[in-house]
Parts: sequence; structure tokens; C-alpha cells
Amino acid sequence: MDSLPTPDDILAAAKRIAPYAVRTPLIEHPELGARAGGRVFLKLEMFQRTGSFKFRGACNRILLIPEADRARGVVAFSSGNHAQGVAAVAKLLGIPATIVMPADAPRAKIEGTRALGATIVNYDRVTEDREAIAGEIVARHGATLVRPFDDPGIVAGQGTAGLEIARDAAGFGVALDAVLAPCSGGGLVTGIALALSKVSPGTKVHSVEPIGYDGMRQSHDTGERIAAHAERLSIADALMAPMPGKVPFALAKLHLAGGLAVTDEALVRAVSFAFRRIKIVAEPGGAAAIAAVLSGVFDAKGKNVALVVSGGNADPETVMACCNEAPTP
Repeated sequence: MDSLPTPDDILAAAKRIAPYAVRTPLIEHPELGARAGGRVFLKLEMFQRTGSFKFRGACNRILLIPEADRARGVVAFSSGNHAQGVAAVAKLLGIPATIVMPADAPRAKIEGTRALGATIVNYDRVTEDREAIAGEIVARHGATLVRPFDDPGIVAGQGTAGLEIARDAAGFGVALDAVLAPCSGGGLVTGIALALSKVSPGTKVHSVEPIGYDGMRQSHDTGERIAAHAERLSIADALMAPMPGKVPFALAKLHLAGGLAVTDEALVRAVSFAFRRIKIVAEPGGAAAIAAVLSGVFDAKGKNVALVVSGGNADPETVMACCNEAPTP
């Protein structure tokens, strides 16, 4: 396994990506706080470049590639948000990018990735192995593989969101009791947990996953890295990694307070609440932390809690369907 990133790596990543990444806002949402019985703050990562926190990790990891190797390009596999992050960074730096994407990825994510100039290779997520496809492309071109979460450079980049959360919470005069973040492979939530272990050690960090894809929750509870077993696909296409990455899980054992799992119904309600009440577009996976609070899976009563709203790359039809299914979220 790769060596684990440190809090100092996150500080270095923050300086490295500062010329490129957006410092996204942390806002308080009184209505959500009133419903939860505490103070609820939202870290709005849909305002990041490409509409997702994934730009942070991709930017840090690609900037770590030696100059001499960049011309051979980068390769990534992703259902969409990491794809767009890698493609955007590659475009900024003038590097060729090839992205292996599932054919059933949301249209907004496929079109967004293509618009950034990346070459897209589609695959069937049920019958084909995306890592094998990406590995063949890397071997053929000598490109650098930029993994979506199982890489210290990626985790350090994602952890920069945690530094911003801590600094902005301090600006509100608030000591955060907890931070909730969506989790697929675990790079974001464990990067945030690592960052806060240094700058806000009293804050507990929890992962949020769809039921059936709650590999981080199950792995954390059992103390060993295991895969969740879903009976069907989740509406949260971005959160369907069944098992946490090796690097994120090693960090989770050290710094994560625990894992939470939410239903697709709760995710639908959260997307509708985000649109109708917060006035933002959040994709189902990006709204997972909101779902945990709205559904009561996480008890925020009497607490100061920050929720990472991690992405806004939903097809309009998906947002509309969620709003129609949950008209009074």
C-alpha cells in the first residue's frame, strides 16, 4: 500500500492547488438547523470547478506528476465527477486526458467531461473491468493513472476542504461537533478527517453512503476492509463503490468516528430539499449528508454540524424527478 498522507501533506496541497481551485463557501442554513435541533452549516462543493470536490484531488495529484512525464498524458476511470476533475486539470495544464466512463453515467457528466477536451472510453459497469481497461491504456501510452480515491495525493487534495471548513467555522465562532461527508471510495471523508485531526481534533467526522454500498460503514464497524453487497443500483451513481480504498480505510481506522447509511428515498428527499429550500442543485450522491440529517440517521440535536454537499452534476431530469417524488421535503 502507498504511504499514508499526513496533515502536512494537506497543508502543502492547499498551497499547491490555490492558484487553480475555488475556495468554496461554508454557510449556515437556519431552516435545516431548526429541523435538526442544532446549528447546521453547508460546505458547498458544487461551487468548485466542475461542480464537485473531485477537482481538488485531481489538481493536487496531477501537479505532483514530474514535468517530464506530463506530456504522455493522464488516464482516469470514473462515473463522472472525478472524470471531469481530471479533464479540467489536464486542460488547464495542457495535458492529454483519457477517461474510462460507464456507458450509463449521467448525461451531464459525460457531456461535461467531453466538453473539457478529454477522450472518453465507455464501458459496461456490470460486465467489464474499468481498472483493466485503464491499465491497458496506461501501458500503451506511458500515461499516468490518476485514481479516484486510493492515492495519497488525491486524499491530500480532498482534505483541503477540511481545512476550509475548520477556518470558516472558526469565523462563525463555532466549534464543530461533527462533519458529515458523502463517501464512495473514501478519499473525501478521510481526507477531511485527517485535516481536522490537526486543526479541529474535537470534531467527529462521519461518512455517509447509500444502503447496499455502505462498505466504509461496514468496514469501520468490523475493523477490516470488506465489500458491501447491493441488491440494486442506487440513485447515487457517484457513491456506488462497494469497498473503501486501501489508503482511505487505513486513515478511517485512525481518524473516522463512524459511518452512516441512507436509503434512496432519503436521497431523493434531500435532492428535493436542496432545490426547493436551499435553492441549490445537488446530485443524489452529493446530497447524502443532507439526507442523513433530514432522515434522522444522524442526530444533530444540540450540535454544531457541517455537511459537505459534494457535487451538483445531476441531469435536470433527475432533479425534477426527485422534486416530483418529494414535493414537500
